[in-house]
Parts: sequence; C-alpha cells; structure tokens
Amino acid sequence: MAHEHSILHVPPSGTTTHCQHGWIAHVDGTCVGHIYMLIEANKRIKFLDAWVHSEYRRKGIYRSLWDIRWGYVQRNFKGYIVYAWCKPMSLPLLLEKGFEKGEDCVYVESSI
Repeated sequence: MAHEHSILHVPPSGTTTHCQHGWIAHVDGTCVGHIYMLIEANKRIKFLDAWVHSEYRRKGIYRSLWDIRWGYVQRNFKGYIVYAWCKPMSLPLLLEKGFEKGEDCVYVESSI
C-alpha cells in the first residue's frame, strides 16, 4: 500500500546561535524522515544528517528531502560553499549534484 508523503520546512528558531534548517517528511501526521543543514560563517553550509524510517525506504522520500533542500539552497544561497560528510550509499547522489569527493575518512570511537 503506497502512502503519499508531504514535506514541511522547519526554519531556524532564532533562539540559538546555530542557524539550522530542517525538512520533515510525514505521512498522515507521522514523521517518516528528515534532513538538515547548518549555515556557518564565511558563506558555508554544512549538509547534516538525513534519515528515513525503515518501513518507508525505497519510496523516493530521501530523494524528495534531498531535492527540496538542494532547491532551497540554490534559490537562497548563491555564492556559498556547501559541504557534507556522507556514507558510501549517499555518495552517488552528491556526485550527481556536482560535489567533488574529498579524502576518505574512517569513523572511530572509544568508550571512556
């Protein structure tokens, strides 16, 4: 059964020093995915995490979220540099949009 999703833009609140935009994908009032970006100093934008609920994956929601954020940036932030850290699964989309691949990075962690 196909569910139609809608996307809601959540602009920065103005109550913190961070200028973060978010987009929430929802189906029947339930959040099924999100994507964010952070506006930084020196005309830089960092694309932050994206997530789609496992039951709603492979239905175009991630692509919808990505495209709506990308369109927003293109309309409102001419002259900015956009960068992101991404997982290998997301890399093809970023390359498709004109991003250049930087150095490889490996996640590490330590319990303290």
